[in-house]
Amino acid sequence: MTQSLTLRRPDDWHLHLRDGAMLEGVLPETTRHFARAIVMPNLVPPVVTAAEAQAYRDRILKALPAGARFEPLMVLYLTETTDPADVRAAAASGLVTAVKLYPAGATTNSASGVRDFDRVRGVLETMAEIGLPLCVHGEVTDPAVDIFDREAVFLDRVLDPIRRATPGLRVVLEHVTTREGLDYVRGGGPDMAGTLTTHHLIINRNHILAGGIRPHYYCLPVAKRETHRLALRAAATGGEACFFLGTDSAPHVDAAKESGCGCAGCFTATNTLPILAHVFEEEGALDRLEGFVSLHGPAFYRLPPNEERITLRKGEALALPARIETGAGPVTVFDPGFPLLWHVEP
Repeated sequence: MTQSLTLRRPDDWHLHLRDGAMLEGVLPETTRHFARAIVMPNLVPPVVTAAEAQAYRDRILKALPAGARFEPLMVLYLTETTDPADVRAAAASGLVTAVKLYPAGATTNSASGVRDFDRVRGVLETMAEIGLPLCVHGEVTDPAVDIFDREAVFLDRVLDPIRRATPGLRVVLEHVTTREGLDYVRGGGPDMAGTLTTHHLIINRNHILAGGIRPHYYCLPVAKRETHRLALRAAATGGEACFFLGTDSAPHVDAAKESGCGCAGCFTATNTLPILAHVFEEEGALDRLEGFVSLHGPAFYRLPPNEERITLRKGEALALPARIETGAGPVTVFDPGFPLLWHVEP
């Protein structure tokens, strides 16, 4: 029985770091294990221009713990007034790694997102020309569509028409939560990929609602039926190069989660790797963990994999904190509901 596993240092291809005191509090949880991360731009105000991305990157680097080796990969927030020339220049300089599409109102701080997709056609065509990936929050916001169906409807109504109208556009369907989403990624060819989160491999919608509302399991896209969760686990552990880790670790202070209108997001930066080792071991796929967390993402983003290695070792149950303290307030760490026997060696 495998008791230790050495792999290239992982990357996180979908991460929320927030800003200010929250950034300073949560950043060490990611830099402890991850070498790089795609940093989401949905601040208030959002990170729309190259100048704003540079300023945000500077704030992240300033907040790094002493001795940390971590590269934030910056993303521009796509709006209906985004300048294609600014996107082109930001990509050419190496400042930005992707552009993020939020349908307006789909998730936290998405009010500045896109409503009229014809108004961003010029940006998308520029991105296809230069090979800059579009990261997509794949949900429609039509109130007539049930919240559990919003991903599947988005594929037909929004994403497929965008891709057909923009040949060569490289797309990452982020935080896939449904079998339909998995199948769409699989059929999308070399210009299509999908990220899978830690928490969607663990929870289904019953975990949020059965026996009482559990706000720290509430996320967007919301967790779906058990059949979808099992399909996600099979995709993550199956070795398919089109799928890779994007934790969507999304910190909110406890007061904002445990309220009459609680915020969406699960904070998994602290314990993602021990959780994933548990999942991959259960599926008999520990030999595929490195591909999922360290190799498939860099290959899609046309970046080299990390040379540094980390070692996971199995032993006694980890005693991780239930929450971390930040200058913005306490943040609860995602609870997988089982003991974590794998840990990352210091």
